[in-house]
Amino acid sequence: MNNGKFRAALFDLDGVVFDTEPQYTVFWGNQFRKYYPDQPGMEQKIKGMTLVQIYEAYFKDENVQKRITSELDEFEQNMNFEYVKNFKSFVTDIRANGVKTAVVTSSNKAKMENVYSKCPEFKSYFDAILTSEDFAESKPSPDCYLKAAQRFGFESDECVVFEDSFNGLKSGRAAEMYVVGLSTTNEAQAIEGCSDHVISDYEGLNFEKMCELIL
Repeated sequence: MNNGKFRAALFDLDGVVFDTEPQYTVFWGNQFRKYYPDQPGMEQKIKGMTLVQIYEAYFKDENVQKRITSELDEFEQNMNFEYVKNFKSFVTDIRANGVKTAVVTSSNKAKMENVYSKCPEFKSYFDAILTSEDFAESKPSPDCYLKAAQRFGFESDECVVFEDSFNGLKSGRAAEMYVVGLSTTNEAQAIEGCSDHVISDYEGLNFEKMCELIL
């Protein structure tokens, strides 16, 4: 069993558990080119934001929101949920060593129902799943990760955050947790300043390695 400081692993979803960020980048890139044709690259700025936040910031018109929501629902029903390389072996190993695991995502419950339908084994990898409905404030606020720690009754220094977006990395840092950045969405050099350790995937990572890193 785990008697050290690595007691909980808190995972963002897209780009961390699933290698879905490239798909979302295409979707939002198309939306922003339609509504903000003179502002290229807007899809990069929204990573880590909830759908509500995106609407409040960029799509205030309710008719536009309805149109995008409908298109997003159809998109998510047809998207592929492929696990980031070696995620399943990593999460299985740390759980076998007594580490609690949670998903802490800006995605909503409707999105998660689609995940459960396509990946019925998904829930077996986690002790808790926290979605946008569980948070008063979204990333980069530390609220979501602090709530996850509270769910397990752990202190911040007993938790490790796995993130890929700048908002998510900042959220983990603000929660005063050890932050592992995944370069699935942004280049490794770009996220080094927001991360304690950077990985491209989970290959070569296990419970013992994590304990060494945290020390």
